[in-house]
Amino acid sequence: MTFHFIQNMGGGLIFFFMIFGLIYTILWIYCLVDIIRSEYKDANMKLIWLIIILFAQVIGPIIYLLLGKSTKIS
Repeated sequence: MTFHFIQNMGGGLIFFFMIFGLIYTILWIYCLVDIIRSEYKDANMKLIWLIIILFAQVIGPIIYLLLGKSTKIS
């Protein structure tokens, strides 16, 4: 199945950005829900991670996935 309307608007580049945006939105929502539902070693860590996710939109979820798991209570 070809998407003629996408090809007329500039090819697959728009389709790529739509898919990338959807994947990033799902990642952002996953991190946000995980922060809200988790318990942390320090009481202020939840607030700190929420601020990082909300204000560092581009790299916030990636930083959380790399560093945030170590601050949780297992």
